[in-house]
Amino acid sequence: MPGPVQSIERAAAILRLLAQGSGRLGLTEIANSLGLARGTAHGILRTLQLVGFVEQDEATGKYQLGAALLHLGTSYLDVNELRSRAINWADALAARSGEAVRIGTHLQGKVLVVHHVFRPDDSLQTLDVGMLLPMHATAIGKVLLAYDANAAAAQQDAVQDGELEQFTRRTVRTRREMSRMLATVREHGWASDVDEAGMGEAGVAAPIRGYGGLVVGAMGISGATERICDSGGRPRPDLVGYVRDAARAVSRDLGASRW
Repeated sequence: MPGPVQSIERAAAILRLLAQGSGRLGLTEIANSLGLARGTAHGILRTLQLVGFVEQDEATGKYQLGAALLHLGTSYLDVNELRSRAINWADALAARSGEAVRIGTHLQGKVLVVHHVFRPDDSLQTLDVGMLLPMHATAIGKVLLAYDANAAAAQQDAVQDGELEQFTRRTVRTRREMSRMLATVREHGWASDVDEAGMGEAGVAAPIRGYGGLVVGAMGISGATERICDSGGRPRPDLVGYVRDAARAVSRDLGASRW
């Protein structure tokens, strides 16, 4: 059997070193910590930077883990990281739309709410962070089903075991209905739910993408159907635009420059 590849071992050691610290590290700090020549460490860091595994701060020249590690799963961009990158955009979306904002990720066939901004009024509201929402009946869940292969596989398994849970008469229940719904989401680039998780409730959501376009979560607004939708029962175009703009802004911060 061939032996280990030294350059890969060294690259992995650099990534582990950056993952252990809470701040950025300079070239000399990295080289000294791992016993590498500065030139060797610099060459490896440049390669890691080119593939997005490492980012360099322009002001200080120091290095930190990059968003491209999303390609390895969510080992780097955990829910706290996603929340910290999206928090300002979520606040702005709530102010602009006048509705509550939620950010969610897939967890065991459900939507895990990782951030929640209250509707900007004086009404009594409950914090949804940590709540698990149905994927097939919420706009955020539909986005994840449309773009997250793991989420879609979990939902397909649920459909094979029988019809999906019905919350209202408008809730998607069968495989055929779900396939049509997800095709529409992919075509439009956003999802909505109208009286599906509960009567009188509606929402609009769009995907949050990381490096390379990988969908790592979804951002959306939710509120009363009469506010979210127009007189024809369709989501208001201005609200759809606000949600998509906010999700794109977060995506750009995560390295998804094309979205």
